[in-house]
Amino acid sequence: MLSRVADSLYWMSRYLERAEHTTRLLDVNLNLMLDENATSADRRWLRVLQALGSPNEVEWKGDPYGLTQALTFDTGNKGSILSCIISARENSRHVREQISTEQWHRLNSLYLQVTRPELQSRRQAQAQMAGAEHPGEFLQQVMEAVHQFQGVSDSTMRHGEGWQFIQVGRFIERASATAMLLEAYHEDLWGNPEAEALPEANEYLDWMGLLRSATAFEAYCKVYTADLTPEWILEFLLLDEEFPHSLRFSIDSLQRALEAIAGDRGKSRAEPLRRLTGRLQASLSYSSVEEILSQDVVAYLRGIQVQCRMIHEMIYELYVDYSIQAALAG
Repeated sequence: MLSRVADSLYWMSRYLERAEHTTRLLDVNLNLMLDENATSADRRWLRVLQALGSPNEVEWKGDPYGLTQALTFDTGNKGSILSCIISARENSRHVREQISTEQWHRLNSLYLQVTRPELQSRRQAQAQMAGAEHPGEFLQQVMEAVHQFQGVSDSTMRHGEGWQFIQVGRFIERASATAMLLEAYHEDLWGNPEAEALPEANEYLDWMGLLRSATAFEAYCKVYTADLTPEWILEFLLLDEEFPHSLRFSIDSLQRALEAIAGDRGKSRAEPLRRLTGRLQASLSYSSVEEILSQDVVAYLRGIQVQCRMIHEMIYELYVDYSIQAALAG
């Protein structure tokens, strides 16, 4: 596969996963506003920014709707929902012949939905974000559109090399986002020695908010019942091998996709990448939550983020920015 094609499919998928993750965080925390005081509101919205990588272009000024508007529509912020969808659509346009008609139509419809507001709809959406109406409906529409695109991709695209690069983009982005989300919640849930002194209702809302931010509340309850405890939440979001938004599931899926891309002919060339992802996969497959909690959890989560960046760089070295000599050798 041409490097430019692999690059565009990879980033198309990463940008859509990033948009969906940001949308879900905003939707969850807007819904939690009904049950919070000023102090808990500040803590929760600062945590949202931390979970999104603390973008330099956005800051918390005490206005949740203003922050939501900035994280949704501000194209000066490359991580805003609008910026991500524009970038995903641009990447898909570069590989229009590689994706299905259904994929293109779904993504293009989403692009038009969020950019057509240049004239009329955008003013209405921004008015919603300013508090005239609850923005939840708009955010739900974006989330559903991304889910539809992912479903259409799985059902209408041949599961060859191009589809595998889409999986790589989706799951490396999801793994990084989950690690940042857990780090943002760490101080309140696992790293705060005074956590037991917090009001029980606030604790429960925080725990539930974390699970809902990872689409995990119902899945968690099916495994552990509705008894929410920080240790079990960490175990589920880090180590569960069957839940699609857990770190272990994401890294397992990433490893499978990379092995499929390497194939038999490229295994020797891709060996450094296989070792890199294999070490991360093993650290999740053979660890217990007790072992993780006995160490510096923040350092552990940041180590996962560093490893994801190293995997990204190695993917580029092997499949995007490779030399002609390396390609011939593979």
